[in-house]
Amino acid sequence: MASIWVGHRGTVRDYPDFSPSVDAEAIQKAIRGIGTDEKMLISILTERSNAQRQLIVKEYQAAYGKELKDDLKGDLSGHFEHLMVALVTPPAVFDAKQLKKSMKGAGTNEDALIEILTTRTSRQMKEISQAYYTVYKKSLGDDISSETSGDFRKALLTLADGRRDESLKVDEHLAKKDAQILYKAGENRWGTDEDKFTEILCLRSFPQLKLTFDEYRNISQKDIVDSIKGELSGHFEDLLLAIVNCVRNTPAFLAERLHRALKGIGTDEFTLNRIMVSRSEIDLLDIRTEFKKHYGYSLYSAIKSDTSGDYEITLLKICGGDD
Repeated sequence: MASIWVGHRGTVRDYPDFSPSVDAEAIQKAIRGIGTDEKMLISILTERSNAQRQLIVKEYQAAYGKELKDDLKGDLSGHFEHLMVALVTPPAVFDAKQLKKSMKGAGTNEDALIEILTTRTSRQMKEISQAYYTVYKKSLGDDISSETSGDFRKALLTLADGRRDESLKVDEHLAKKDAQILYKAGENRWGTDEDKFTEILCLRSFPQLKLTFDEYRNISQKDIVDSIKGELSGHFEDLLLAIVNCVRNTPAFLAERLHRALKGIGTDEFTLNRIMVSRSEIDLLDIRTEFKKHYGYSLYSAIKSDTSGDYEITLLKICGGDD
């Protein structure tokens, strides 16, 4: 069965002559030897798909009675450790943990919440919610509710529900109607009716929204982005703008996030690891193309100049090539 976590534009693919037992043994040797053989760990884990890594994890547990992730944690450190652990984590569990980290401690990482909830499909969101409950014994919705507020909270909860229409069919009549509703809810009244924005932008399919935004421009002579910026504010505004950007071009939206994570002083490894790992089997090739197009240099070269050591080597392997 085709996984909902695999697309056609990834940099990481299934390894052809795959043997979980051979890999598990090689990994165990790499960890157990005198000094860790990082090169071996990197070459195995970056050259297998996530589905294959899960089989290695199973095999490792059966053969050595230990969780591979625990052995990696015990043996590696820093950003490199986080990245290697991410690689052996099932995608839904990985996203669940990223969401938890975004809401833990003092202050919420709204950018991370927005990025995950706007770029995952409804089917992915359903699996993430299940994983979240399994790992934390709390519902994702409850945690979002206690960490956020207002219209931002409402919209996040709608997205977390995984109720966005996934069909590729578009309905022109509905697009006209929704565009009219958005116009009346924002530009054409005193005060904004935020619920209408949430309802339409969080529940309609991406192709449907694309058409709706075209219709919106016809009615209002304005781009939906300008209306959102003029009518709304704060994290709610950020969330709706993220949805518009994803509807128009998800890889470009994620390229922009990577660019932000890599530029300036210090690297945002939390974002860098998340996007590189979670998109490596979906659309990382397209993200690379958009990155080069928008910034004039390759994602590969940005990673190279901003990271170092085994961490850098691993990220470059996931990146899969220079552009």
